[in-house]
Amino acid sequence: MPGLTRRTTAKAALAIVGSTALTGAGRAQPLDTPAYRWKNVVVGGGGFIPGVVFSPVERGLAYLRSDMGGAYRWDQAPGHWRPLQDSSPISSYMGVESIAPDPVDADVVYAAVGMSRRDPAAILRSGDRGDTWTVTPVSFAMGGNEDGRGLGERLAIDPNDNRILFFGSRHDGLQRSGDEGATWRKVGTFPITGEDLVDDQATQPGLSFVVFDPASGSPGQATRALFVGAAGENGQGLYRSDDAGRSWRLIDGGPAGLSPVKAAIDDGGILYVTWCEGVGPNGVTSGAVTRLDTRTDGPMTDISPPRPDGERAGGFMGLALDRQIPGTLLVSTLNRWNPGDTLWRTTDDGRSWTSIREQARRDVTATPFLNWGNAESDFGWWIAALAIDPFDGARVVYATGATVYATEDVTAAATLWRPWVEGIEQTAVITITSPAAGPPLLSGFGDISGFAHQDLDRSPTRQFTTPVFGNTNQIDWAGGAPHIVVRSGTPHEGVGSGGHDGSTLAWSGDAGLSWTPLGRPRPASGGAAPAPDNPRMDLYRDAPIIVSADGSTFVLATPEVVYSRDRGASWRACRGLPPLLRPVADRKDPLLFYALDFRSGGWFVSVDGAESFAPVSSRGLPDVSGDRPTWREQAFPLKATPGSDGELWFVSRAGLFTSRDGGQNFQRIDGDLAVEMLDFGMAQPGVAWPTLFAIGARGPVSGVFRSDDRGRSWSRINDDRHEYGRRFRAIAGDPRIPGRVYVATDGRGIVYGEPE
Repeated sequence: MPGLTRRTTAKAALAIVGSTALTGAGRAQPLDTPAYRWKNVVVGGGGFIPGVVFSPVERGLAYLRSDMGGAYRWDQAPGHWRPLQDSSPISSYMGVESIAPDPVDADVVYAAVGMSRRDPAAILRSGDRGDTWTVTPVSFAMGGNEDGRGLGERLAIDPNDNRILFFGSRHDGLQRSGDEGATWRKVGTFPITGEDLVDDQATQPGLSFVVFDPASGSPGQATRALFVGAAGENGQGLYRSDDAGRSWRLIDGGPAGLSPVKAAIDDGGILYVTWCEGVGPNGVTSGAVTRLDTRTDGPMTDISPPRPDGERAGGFMGLALDRQIPGTLLVSTLNRWNPGDTLWRTTDDGRSWTSIREQARRDVTATPFLNWGNAESDFGWWIAALAIDPFDGARVVYATGATVYATEDVTAAATLWRPWVEGIEQTAVITITSPAAGPPLLSGFGDISGFAHQDLDRSPTRQFTTPVFGNTNQIDWAGGAPHIVVRSGTPHEGVGSGGHDGSTLAWSGDAGLSWTPLGRPRPASGGAAPAPDNPRMDLYRDAPIIVSADGSTFVLATPEVVYSRDRGASWRACRGLPPLLRPVADRKDPLLFYALDFRSGGWFVSVDGAESFAPVSSRGLPDVSGDRPTWREQAFPLKATPGSDGELWFVSRAGLFTSRDGGQNFQRIDGDLAVEMLDFGMAQPGVAWPTLFAIGARGPVSGVFRSDDRGRSWSRINDDRHEYGRRFRAIAGDPRIPGRVYVATDGRGIVYGEPE
């Protein structure tokens, strides 16, 4: 739309847009869509891993469980972790409550899966190390992503008769299977029958672990001695059975007011238990470590590491035994915020302890985001997962809220730790975009700010810092000047270091490689008060920011929408625009902005670079009140087409709509897909419009789809091996590489697909 000035009226401007609209165009013939190959954009770790378990029967074999991204297996030969649940279409199954490699057959592994107490749950069994699974839905609820997910392991296999499994449930007592997990029944004699499920009730930890004493049985016969921890307030304590689970008794001497959270027994029958007040990963205020000689049934002894006065000491959670040297073990602290969490190691059965943290070194060159803009990475927090290789007592692994660390020699005076995350992508991704210049991908993550991805196969060196956001919720780039990028988000908790200045806004002049803070928006003096039914969680802190096509104007969607032409040095109210709207910039004309009032259906247009908006008659949209975003992390449903002035797309519950005349007229696209999120990719050769990519559903099948004919027909481009729990959060087409699309998941990081 060349030649427009700020004095041009909205009516005249839209008349010009309308004159370029295509009317009565025939349906384009869909192109054949090739098969796609899928892989991860590498970040490396990034989220909380509640459990890591080594196989007790095969060296080099290990499994880990995530709270929202499924289970993984360590493959020693290629040297990477392999995701084991990408083929699952069930979202809830990506939250893994417990994992158990078989103590007899190295090919067999089980997983207890279920995201929360209101979601479907199942026991999975694999005879090929997790490559494929037999799924047994169960009636007892799980909490793979609830408080207490670091407890365990709740699922245990009898080492003497591996047909027998026990599972300590959160809400339905102790469960037993005698047929390799195919069927389950509650152990009626166990003292705790269950924890009530109430809608407004906080998470119930229930039963925290099951431990067998192998020496109390013989091959082919059920193990007689079992130990179960009860972490809930109802019956809290440690329980024992000496008749293979038929009868039970509470063991005396447990620390008062604390919950048993993890346990392990050595070959001599010594049972070690960690205890917490609270079950984590947050809110733990106290704890203990105990020792019990189960063969003599002697008293429970407190062997807790030091808890110096004046520290916010937290509790103890992780526990691992050196299977080569009796009396050598490690425990982790949890929620020890000053001076920070550590691993304690003892070689004399708990009589003395050495803290690992103070002399530890970390090499995070493989995943540099762990530095968080600081000179070095942190030792870690939320340390629930802790394991010692049963074949090599010097090799130790622990997981934090952001990564998995491993050392080859824990006996060294100064231990060296490196991230052990090759193949793990355990993150929740909020937003992604692929600009027309610079890095191929910009991302906004939950908890770890975001990145400029210059090399998709390597962990990015360009984390979004100055400022670091806890969550990056939204990114926008100038359609005609793609090196100008803006972002908004939630400030990081650690304000005052590493670029954490409390800003919630930033802009970049080099396509996201470096950033300048824009501060934190505040209400304008005398500004209109927000409506009481406003659905946004944060009116100012997480306000979206939008940039004009030429990069000269920033627009901030605070309750009273404001704009800046001096890179945020000053802000002025956008005249004529009702409060609580979120404008969208035209991707070609720098003077055009559009805004939809979801409550009234009103359509507003600015032709002077957001200084003023005017109401404009718009036809063709249905009632859009149900399409109003109610969460700051939702994909915004109104989008402008790159490279086109006046072309818009709107994703509604009533269907997909498009306008070629700046919103004066919308037409419903009669495609065969219920579109949930939409973005644009590079046009195919010989095609005059961009490729469309969508997250959507065709009947019962949700997935990633592509259209080469402006949405009239769609082809599914992910497949049954790449479902990712159907936990899709955002989508971005690549404007420079034909056919490439990026998909943000909730738990499996970012994946991208390309035609084979």
